[in-house]
Amino acid sequence: MIDPRENKTTLDKVYQPPSTNPTIDNNDIYAAEENYSIIDWFKKSLRNYTNFSGRARRKEYWYFVLVHTVLMFITSMIDAMLFDSGFPLFYGIVALGLFVPGLAVTIRRLHDTSRSGWWVLLSLIPLIGSIVLLIFFVSQTKFETNQWGPPAK
Repeated sequence: MIDPRENKTTLDKVYQPPSTNPTIDNNDIYAAEENYSIIDWFKKSLRNYTNFSGRARRKEYWYFVLVHTVLMFITSMIDAMLFDSGFPLFYGIVALGLFVPGLAVTIRRLHDTSRSGWWVLLSLIPLIGSIVLLIFFVSQTKFETNQWGPPAK
């Protein structure tokens, strides 16, 4: 019988946030992440849905947003085809299912730019808040270690 612990994919091995232990080489983790596909980044975000304390690089955040947007579009089209009344059943299920992972990756992205996760509340300010957050999300990673850990790349 095959031991399931020996049959792990690269994605399973690097799903943990980078270690601050100096004996573990984080360069191996980052080198493995360079071969990730869009779906691998999305899966990484889903697996870290309870982690609000680490850092997420731009690639992880934007690939999550891309797949999230595509899924929302597909489910809205399915709802439009199946329900004439405009009842958003599948759209609502996907939106609820991806809310917490989306919030977690957003907060980790803010941490990567050396900002607190509370900055996400700027989204409550119409237009201005969203523009400021967009600028934060597209900004470069802060390469120094901050209170949320070492740089994400």
